[in-house]
Amino acid sequence: MRNHFLVTIILLIVIAPVFDADATEYMALNSGHSCSYCHLDPTGGGELTDDGELFLAQLYDTETEDSSGTLGHIFRLIVGYLHILFAVLWFGTILYVHIVLKPAYAAKGLPRGEKMVGVLSFWVVGITGVLLTVMRFSSWSQLFDTRFGILLSVKVGLYLLMMISAIFVVKIIGPRLSKKTNKEHVPGEPFNAATLSFFDGKDGRPCYFAYNGTVYDATESDIWADGEHMKRHTAGTDLTEALSLAPHNEQVMERLKVAGEYEANQSPNSGTGRQFYMIAYMNLVIVLIILFIIALWKWG
Repeated sequence: MRNHFLVTIILLIVIAPVFDADATEYMALNSGHSCSYCHLDPTGGGELTDDGELFLAQLYDTETEDSSGTLGHIFRLIVGYLHILFAVLWFGTILYVHIVLKPAYAAKGLPRGEKMVGVLSFWVVGITGVLLTVMRFSSWSQLFDTRFGILLSVKVGLYLLMMISAIFVVKIIGPRLSKKTNKEHVPGEPFNAATLSFFDGKDGRPCYFAYNGTVYDATESDIWADGEHMKRHTAGTDLTEALSLAPHNEQVMERLKVAGEYEANQSPNSGTGRQFYMIAYMNLVIVLIILFIIALWKWG
């Protein structure tokens, strides 16, 4: 939880300054001139020319006189805030799950919490993104005639790719992973990912989890009700990496019964599993590219 909070704060710091970067492109779109018309630096930013100072003053005068402009800016601020908020939630979840917990965390079916955050986020980000684009551009050609528009077009394309992959995972891959028939565990034999996943603590099944090569039985533990611990860790999986970040040490395992050994060196052996891992890491790369585009807006 602590690491999740830190990732979210870092993303907020990175994404929040985007509005400052919009000012240069916004003025260029409204004036019809290049960046060098308003800035001494031909690439934009920094000290203004005399024409730039005049345009800025006229822009502020227009906003002051037009009360509807004030309401419009308030509306744009609210829409922009929602856009950033849900982008942080979405990207933060992806980074946390894919870097800290690893995709294996959701390899046998998407946890309900992550699914809800993902679905809600990509709809809110999409709707607010359309509104912000319509409010900023007076014609669709500006998406391809300006640097800001070209970068935005690339970002929109990446978003659509993420949305399509998310729908594919939620509607097709997720249910397949959840319904996948698991091999029966042979008593005395080591558990593996497939055999351990049966012991998920649901519908009366035993509640097992693996940690550092050992499988523990948490069926009788009150803090593992219905196969979940703190609504974050699920039974039937290898929690070695996840529990290493927990606030308690491994001595708490001594309170649980040992159910057997666990062989961690198991790779996904189904087409569905491979598709899930491929999409998971593809989305991680897309998030990093989008953050790079935001950096270009601000500092590029």
